[in-house]
Amino acid sequence: MNKNEFIKSLRELNIEITAEKLDLLDKYYKELVEYNSHTNLTAITKEEDVYLKHFYDSLTITKAIDLKTIDNLLDIGSGAGFPGLVLKIFYPHLKITLLDSNNKKTTFLSYITEKLNLENVTVIHDRVENYAKDNLNKFDIVTSRAVANLRVITELSLPLVKVNGYFIAMKGNVAEELKDAEKTILSLSSKIEKIIYFNLYQETGQRNIIKM
Repeated sequence: MNKNEFIKSLRELNIEITAEKLDLLDKYYKELVEYNSHTNLTAITKEEDVYLKHFYDSLTITKAIDLKTIDNLLDIGSGAGFPGLVLKIFYPHLKITLLDSNNKKTTFLSYITEKLNLENVTVIHDRVENYAKDNLNKFDIVTSRAVANLRVITELSLPLVKVNGYFIAMKGNVAEELKDAEKTILSLSSKIEKIIYFNLYQETGQRNIIKM
């Protein structure tokens, strides 16, 4: 996905695009590749692949929720900032918390947040089960992208969601995991509100967004 294709695809998602946002994304990409040359953050480094499989893929959460109506968001297992930091760039009003148990990744998250001059971003180096002890019912949206088995991540994530908030899991092929997760979802007094199935640009991968 080149930049023109990226912009066109964002318009199809009704995402507001500005030169400032695109410039921040370009800086993000360049810093990611440079940092990745000495610290392994991602196996995806080619520009067109990053724009598709990290940047655009992160923004597909807007298929499930209008982020303009959201105040705060927790990204569990944020890695190199996907989706959390990409969402922050395009929805700057959001208060974003990036949680990851990998120290080298949270070090990068702190570094890139400062480099991009992003405000209201909190980076937490911790395991979600520890973080949850003092942060129950705190977030409008809790999300995770390609993190753990759906049953496991649901059990850890739902208690962090406010009343009337949502946990939104971003996954690849999830059919078997859904069956396994159903009892856990019910036991936490939740339900699956919507599952959005789609393929990435030019059939480059199957995606599922589960909103509960």
